[in-house]
Amino acid sequence: MTKAMKMVAASRLKKAKHAVESSRPYSDKIAEMISSLVGNIAVRDNLNEKFPLLTGRGSSDKHLILVISSDRGLCGGLNGATVRFAKSRINSLVARGREVKVFCVGRKAYEQLRTPYASQMIDHISGIFRSAITYEVASSLASRLVKFFDEKQFDVCEVIYSKFKSAIAQEQVGKQIIPVPSIEPAFPVLESPVRYEPGEEEVLSELLLKSLAIQIYNTLLENSASEQGARMAAMEAATNNAGKMIKNLTLVYNRTRQANITKELIDIISGANAV
Repeated sequence: MTKAMKMVAASRLKKAKHAVESSRPYSDKIAEMISSLVGNIAVRDNLNEKFPLLTGRGSSDKHLILVISSDRGLCGGLNGATVRFAKSRINSLVARGREVKVFCVGRKAYEQLRTPYASQMIDHISGIFRSAITYEVASSLASRLVKFFDEKQFDVCEVIYSKFKSAIAQEQVGKQIIPVPSIEPAFPVLESPVRYEPGEEEVLSELLLKSLAIQIYNTLLENSASEQGARMAAMEAATNNAGKMIKNLTLVYNRTRQANITKELIDIISGANAV
């Protein structure tokens, strides 16, 4: 069973890895475009409160922690490490006097965080990782976050997830997604010769929502690839451990069987000699 699960995880890991590597350049290019647009609009002093998703509201008292985990277990210590990272971040913010709310994506994190942070749990979603992750799922999640932001339930949103490095290495990462981070240009950005239609502000408004959705989409893909990599490694270790246990038990069985046969032969020979 563990060997079969390892093979399934390896097959899914190949697809998840390809999806992650394909999404990263797109995410980077959107961030660069936002940075360019911000520079142009900033020259005209038109930024300010028009784009709260980008600039924030001038306050960072309310934090929303979006914790992404898997829906299934048998993936080693991946979910446990994510939950520990989230608890550390939440406790750190609370110690600094921040109001913290928690939003869980994935059943495993919710099961472990719902008791200690019951009063701070704002929402949770399960079942995303049971099928192929699509941009529409990420866009729906981004719309839900924007709704919470518009209702002023938080000022800053951070996402905690497992970043995929390799099949045997995953790293728990926390990054801010609201206000949407932008890339700082290497040189001062002046008036661009490029003209945007219908206008720079309209394009930036659309790009901010798409950037948030693609950032969430990328984190979901990263976490999914990490889950498959961790499950493959865990199932390989379980298979090896089961093999060693079978080998040891087989040795004990053979020794016990040989001891019983020897005892029976001794009894037969002893009986024959007595006659």
